[in-house]
Order: sequence, then structure tokens, then C-alpha cells
Amino acid sequence: MRIDLHSHSTASDGTRPPAEVVRRARDAGLDVLALTDHDTVAGWAAARDALPDGLALVPGIELSCRHDGRSLHLLGYLFDPDAPGLAAELARIREHRLGRARGMVDRLRELGADVSWERVRELAGGESVGRPHVARAMVEAGVVAAVDEAFTPEWIGSGGRAHIGPYPLDPVRAVRLIREAGGAAVLAHPRARRRGYLFGDEVIEELAAAGLAGVEADHPDHAPEDRARLRAVAAALGLLTTGSSDDHGAMTGDRLGSETTARADYEALLDAAGARAAFS
Repeated sequence: MRIDLHSHSTASDGTRPPAEVVRRARDAGLDVLALTDHDTVAGWAAARDALPDGLALVPGIELSCRHDGRSLHLLGYLFDPDAPGLAAELARIREHRLGRARGMVDRLRELGADVSWERVRELAGGESVGRPHVARAMVEAGVVAAVDEAFTPEWIGSGGRAHIGPYPLDPVRAVRLIREAGGAAVLAHPRARRRGYLFGDEVIEELAAAGLAGVEADHPDHAPEDRARLRAVAAALGLLTTGSSDDHGAMTGDRLGSETTARADYEALLDAAGARAAFS
């Protein structure tokens, strides 16, 4: 089985609609795909309705958290999106996302960047508006030449002139909310150094004590030595490890299936989620 447990669609900051994401996943030879848009489950229904024969869809999410003032991402799988605690938290996150993006656009305009809020909303399309949409609008407006150039201290990078911090969801609380909703939680790309995600073993230990099911070890932004270390830490803590493309469509080079999860770890994830199953 070829299993990719981290992907994005236009429901958040990917460039392909959910229906196209699942079609491309099957074309890439995948047997299982998780759709994990940022802070929203809005793409689940369209992905399920377009699911091609031979592909199982794991409904998921990527939650934006804060740990000691730094951004930390948590993947949630196979949970009930209507569970009261989680649903209320997701509503607060989405509301903050909207205000945050609007605030960054206002700051950009104060800095002389001709970026339109209306265009940012058009690029976002759905309810999950984020910095990548602001960055793409900046490229269109000629403020920067490429999306990566927007994520600097000059503009909307962490601590940058037009940056506003994300909603401060505590990751321990997030793990517990996902578990209470019947799902399983996996720490996303904890050693993506180039992107500023570098969390030590003690953070994994803290989240494991709260009920974390696994760690994303094989990721395009992880160095070989970091992958090996994450596997060792996961084994010591009794956690599963996943491999995922973190595909965002054209923005990341349409890389579905570039990293995959072992079947045994996928089955452990299903066990951790209990009664809820993938769509097929």
C-alpha cells in the first residue's frame, strides 16, 4: 500500500480543489490519502464525493498551535468534527484567522504595498484564510517576486513588519480535543528547520503524555539525520511514525506520494482512532 497522510486543498492554502486532489492522488498511485487542510474540514465532503475507485480517504486537519511562543502544527485524523469542544475551538481559530489576515493586509498597505483584501479572500476561496493567500496576493501585486520572499522579516515572516501572530491554541489541549472527538493526533514536521519548526525531544514527550499517537518523521523538509532521530524518539515513547508529502498543489510542485507511511503505522493510526474509519 502507498499511503500519504498529509495534503492540502483550496479549502485552506492548497492550489487544487478537493476533488482534484483525490483524483491526482490516485493518478500518483496512492491507495490512501489524508486530506488535512489548515484548521478546517470544509474540503471533506467534496473529496469524499469525488473519491476514485481504489483510493481510501482519511479525513483530517492540520491545527495551528503555539508552544512557548512558537508555531507548532498538529495533524488530527478520523475525529468527529461535530464534537462540541473541538467544533467550538475550530470556530474560534477560523474567526481569528480571518482577522489576522485582514490585519496583515492593512499593515502591508500602510507600508505601501498595494495588496487588496478582496483579492486575498478570492485566493482563499473558503473559510480558512492564511498567510500563503496574502503572500500570493503580494506576488500578484508585484510587491515580491515569489511567495517565499513574502515570508521574511521585511514582510509577513514571523516577527516581520506586517506579521500578526496566530491564534494561541495550546498543543496539549489540541491533542486532548482530538482524542475527545474520537480521533488520533500526530505531530507535524517537527524538524522542518528551514521553515522554523525545530522542536526538541522534550516537546514530543510532553505531547505523548497528553495522548499523542504519532510523529511525522518522513517529510520533504526533514534531513536524514532528523528522520532517524524522530524514529528513535517515537520508538522509545511507543508512538507511530508517518510519512507524508505535505502537498499544497502547484505551490509545492504537486508532490503527492513523494513521502509515504508504512502500512503497519497506518493500521496503528486506525487503531488509535477507534471506531471511526476512512472513507472508501
